[in-house]
Amino acid sequence: MIQKVTPTKSADLTNRARMLVSCPDQPGIVAAVSQFLFEHGANIVQSDQYTMDPEGGLFFIRIEFDLEKLDSREAQLKADFAEVAAKFRMEWSMTRADRKKRLAIFVSKEEHALLELLWHWQSGDLDAEIAMVISNHDDMRGLVEPLGIPYHHIPVSAETKAEAEKRQLELVSGEVDAVVLARYMQIITPKFIEHFPNRIINIHHSFLPAFVGGKPYAQAYNRGVKIIGATAHYVTEELDGGPIIEQDVQRVSHRDNVDDLKRIGRNIERTVLARAVSWHVEDRVIVHQNKTVVFS
Repeated sequence: MIQKVTPTKSADLTNRARMLVSCPDQPGIVAAVSQFLFEHGANIVQSDQYTMDPEGGLFFIRIEFDLEKLDSREAQLKADFAEVAAKFRMEWSMTRADRKKRLAIFVSKEEHALLELLWHWQSGDLDAEIAMVISNHDDMRGLVEPLGIPYHHIPVSAETKAEAEKRQLELVSGEVDAVVLARYMQIITPKFIEHFPNRIINIHHSFLPAFVGGKPYAQAYNRGVKIIGATAHYVTEELDGGPIIEQDVQRVSHRDNVDDLKRIGRNIERTVLARAVSWHVEDRVIVHQNKTVVFS
């Protein structure tokens, strides 16, 4: 019998909202946003900002605020803020902190990245709902289903890739807010990507583009690398070339063999991916061109 696991509950965020704003830098942006929230009775609980260049650059800000009866006031609040946004030519979003983003996790045969996400989810550190796990292999079913998470096995081959992707889209469309590739060893097509712009997160080793193709750790070992790492990024049509969310590295030495490098690399991958996914679901990432501003 499958028993659903209930993640640790987070604090009451019923009346908390988050705003992400980017616009051309100019005087008065912070004052205008703060004044708007003050006039509507909101209390700012966190604010982070960054400017690329005060003279002609872009300005980015993330604000969390509390507002009584947010549920009934949300629509009007957004409509009113649109006037402020137009004045400063803002690109902006406003989201509810209590509405957890729903994730689909794609995985193949390697379990480390998936296990890290499941652990963070169970402990309440990943403030999201894992709506489903999709895999081109059946290996991870025993890890996922006992937690009450639906597991979908969709085999993929060169001949069935189009049909498999169609089935994947049927499962995720309208059901999830983002897709996480937790060592999913298949290329995502542009057709799939267009359904989730800047909402597909991938993890891979940071040897690219130096060691392309199979057995990257063996290639790295043969070159005597001294630093290995991992990169989490949004998926775009350019293979492994999307906006980077998070990276980390660890020093290695001649004493580390290929298996050591793989083990160290897996540990870095799992932590980097977990951080990137957490920042995404907490609305801490703004994408600008092919870069990100991360308010971590």
